[in-house]
Amino acid sequence: MDGAARGVEAGRCERPFLPDFCGVRMVFAVVVIGELLAFLLTLARGATGTGFWSELSLISLFIQWTALVSLGALCLARPWLCRLGNAPAAWAGYGILLAVTAAVSEAAWWGAHLEPLALPLGGLGHGAFLLRNLAMAALVGAVAFRYLYVQHQWKQNLEAEADARVQALQARIRPHFLFNSMNTIAALTRTDPERAEQAVEDLADLFRAALGREGGTGTLADELELVRRYLSIERLRLGPRLEVAWAVEGAPPRAEVPLLLLQPLVENAIYHGIEPLPEGGLVRIEAHRDAEGMLCLRVINPVPAGETPRRRTGHRLALANVAQRLALAYGERGRVEVEERAGWYQVTLRLPLREKEATHAGADRGRRGAGARPAA
Repeated sequence: MDGAARGVEAGRCERPFLPDFCGVRMVFAVVVIGELLAFLLTLARGATGTGFWSELSLISLFIQWTALVSLGALCLARPWLCRLGNAPAAWAGYGILLAVTAAVSEAAWWGAHLEPLALPLGGLGHGAFLLRNLAMAALVGAVAFRYLYVQHQWKQNLEAEADARVQALQARIRPHFLFNSMNTIAALTRTDPERAEQAVEDLADLFRAALGREGGTGTLADELELVRRYLSIERLRLGPRLEVAWAVEGAPPRAEVPLLLLQPLVENAIYHGIEPLPEGGLVRIEAHRDAEGMLCLRVINPVPAGETPRRRTGHRLALANVAQRLALAYGERGRVEVEERAGWYQVTLRLPLREKEATHAGADRGRRGAGARPAA
């Protein structure tokens, strides 16, 4: 199989229609739903007293065996199913469910008629017993696969909407920042060509990160380098009004983070905190591993007296986009915490700590960053 074919095959397996049947949550959900189904079927049969509990135990035993064996078969077949595409995988999975039901029903029929057991099967004949179980499995399986399909479509729509927001956030560099940067560069070309060249390189790296996503994630070291380049351009414009304090020594540099996650928060800190203050102020950037083993990123900036960032247009949009990106990537484990204190505004991001494998692009970017003049 050539590289292109392998790429297509891998792409099909990245977002399969069927979920991970080997997961603990899936097994637990199937067991609970199977027990509820057994309870409903027992109630429908009208048994009372000790007969109710006897029938419930038999029906539960049969349903749980069928459900768990089906899960095991689907779990083993999932690598093959995810290569078929959504519709063929659904039909193949549906067929596996019916085949397992038929096999378990056949085993239950012959096992129930063994002389030591002699279990009642509702007075049904062999064929009627098999047909009844297959009919129930077909109905329950159709509902289950339909639910999985709807859930899959809903998740894809949610990811598409979130991806559009991510692209909008990554592509958004404030027009006033771009114009101010170009004016600053134009002025420096006459007085300090070397600094002008460095500013152009920093601006190019910002746009490169905004337009080239590389799968949407990078390393913490890459993100911090991007922030430093952004700050170096802003310091050309704001001069001594912009002070920056870093506290990132204890952070793992290979930690995986979504691209352009921290830079928009630093941009907001300058736009909403430093620019309105005639004397400027200090932006503090922190990164560390917290007590829960999470990666903690924090940006702290001053705000004008009697004014909070919530009253200024645009601040909530960036926070909402960052929060949505964290929720999409990490679920409930990704959090955005905002704290307002007298004269200070603090945004904290918490996300699971994961190590990202090195890539050639990351290595190239690291070499560019290592060779550049240290930024703010």
